[in-house]
Amino acid sequence: MRRPTAPLLRCALILGLLLASVSCGGPERSKVTIMVPWSGTEFQAFYAVVKDFERGHPGIDVEPQVTRALTQQLDAAVGAGAEPDLAVLPSVGAITKYREEDALRKLDVDTSAYVEPFRALGTHAQEVYAVPVKADLKSLIWYDARSTEPPSPGRPGRYRWCLGLESGPTSGWPGADWIADLVLSEAGVDAYTDWASGEGKWAEGPVRDAWTAWGKTVGAGLQGATARNFRQAAGSKDAHGCALSHGSLSAMPFSSAQVSDAQYTYVPSSRDALEVSADFVGKFTGNDGADAFITYLASTEAQRTWVNEPGFAVSANRKVTEYDNTIQGRIAGILRSPDFALCFSAADAMDPDVSAAFYRAVLDYANGKAPGPLLAALDKVQRQLGDPSPEPAPAPLCSIPKPR
Repeated sequence: MRRPTAPLLRCALILGLLLASVSCGGPERSKVTIMVPWSGTEFQAFYAVVKDFERGHPGIDVEPQVTRALTQQLDAAVGAGAEPDLAVLPSVGAITKYREEDALRKLDVDTSAYVEPFRALGTHAQEVYAVPVKADLKSLIWYDARSTEPPSPGRPGRYRWCLGLESGPTSGWPGADWIADLVLSEAGVDAYTDWASGEGKWAEGPVRDAWTAWGKTVGAGLQGATARNFRQAAGSKDAHGCALSHGSLSAMPFSSAQVSDAQYTYVPSSRDALEVSADFVGKFTGNDGADAFITYLASTEAQRTWVNEPGFAVSANRKVTEYDNTIQGRIAGILRSPDFALCFSAADAMDPDVSAAFYRAVLDYANGKAPGPLLAALDKVQRQLGDPSPEPAPAPLCSIPKPR
């Protein structure tokens, strides 16, 4: 067979390169996948940060994978060896689980600007495994200032509560948060920490008392709550004849102009210890583009953009102090204040199996089941599935932000 001459071979190579350039549309770009649970305005705010990152990193495309069943989807992906590059980790328990399974990779990200306990709960043995990209202050009572008097913590008065417990695979969490808030405010930090870490009892003491108090407080609000989405409950008060909501996510259905001292505003539900949580982001692959994106997500620049988009997000980064919405900025200021002890959500800190059982029990209680058998069953679940890890906890669940 006749071999091509050198000039012909060079022409063939050049033509191949030209065709490759045309078919691929230019230089090859890196892709970063990230699994997220957000929708609506929450996703819009996140996507604004994505587009800012892509403009500054023209060689990297970020591909969000949106799912309401994040925990189940991520478990399946990790089990199949098809992990996304990055994923939102909605609880401290999830961070611990994936780190112990060696699925979660260490990060070279500076989180020193983040307040406790947010920063510490993403680290282990002084190494960073997750970044708290979106913070939440749960210990808030929201009310309409135009028609409702400011409620006193623990004494909301004659007004009916707006309560929705439906939230896809994690339905029940609004009630779990509320019960935890009552344990914290009534029994204190030590009792709260014992319970959240698996050492306290469900069927006796502060947890039983808090469960009973929650049922009495909510009262008629439990009717139909299991079928009512938590956002719809807060955003359609008139339809349900209710006036009060619990938790900072209650503000999400409203526009920034509506969330103000003259319209929809809040009071803390406790005077000295507050329940908080966060959405963390962790890394599951060796993709260099993922390193660049998660570093950007943790930056003051990205966090400042995020909180001033729709979605009512707040940041645990102490350098992010400029908020377009005054109420939003004031909530963020509480996270930086040394006047309150901040305690991570009990359900978020528990073993994921125990958290799931907690949520299920909340739904069963709202549907009319007696609390005694439900709490006894949770004690059994705790003994079987939620034994404390043999290694020390990575960080205390409660801490007081240090002024800087």
